[in-house]
Amino acid sequence: MASDGDQAGRHLEVGHKSLLQSDALYQYILETSVYPREPESMKELRELTAKHPWNIMTTSADEGQFLNMILKLINAKNTMEIGVYTGYSLLATALALPDDGKILAMDINRENYELGLPVIEKAGVAHKIDFREGPALPVLDQMIEDENNHGSFDFIFVDADKDNYLNYHKRLIDLVKVGGLIGYDNTLWNGSVVAPPDAPLRKYIRYYRDFVLELNKALAADPRIEICMLPVGDGITLCRRIK
Repeated sequence: MASDGDQAGRHLEVGHKSLLQSDALYQYILETSVYPREPESMKELRELTAKHPWNIMTTSADEGQFLNMILKLINAKNTMEIGVYTGYSLLATALALPDDGKILAMDINRENYELGLPVIEKAGVAHKIDFREGPALPVLDQMIEDENNHGSFDFIFVDADKDNYLNYHKRLIDLVKVGGLIGYDNTLWNGSVVAPPDAPLRKYIRYYRDFVLELNKALAADPRIEICMLPVGDGITLCRRIK
């Protein structure tokens, strides 16, 4: 078995984002539970993404498995994803939905999405995806103007600009159905949410930390939802709309 140092290096190389203290334990989860059941198309996209210079932005394999399971458990059919990157979580979603399921997918960078698109097409699920390039907020504002869109989404996954998470939430709460789920990614933000104020943090971690802390506080106080924060990947908070 590789040493913890070697495993940590390998994890960083493929965009590893686990908060588990033991790299060996995380590797055990991957090799025992995740990789043996990972669809070939998701493996192909994961390995392709690992070569991208910004691979740290990808959804981790264990989180992809988790999203796929959740979507099946709630029988999701109409979903949304804000922040796509190369499409690993998007593919996990598309594979979980029925053949007539739909995903409204938004990202400011079509080029990254198109890196993964051939894999998604080969998997036979590209017809489920409506990709929109550009900022999500104007699209959401336009959707909210039409009452028919209110409560129309079973599941919404947000993995995008952390400084807009609260702005997304203010809109998404109207678009997700009662009993539906919104998933916010990176809500433990590399563990920085409990770091002391003077902790040495990478610039982008420090910049977005306060936005993540603000979101977490707001979600905990929102009476319209039930929440569950999980240490999967870089932290994911599931919000179930109850009113």
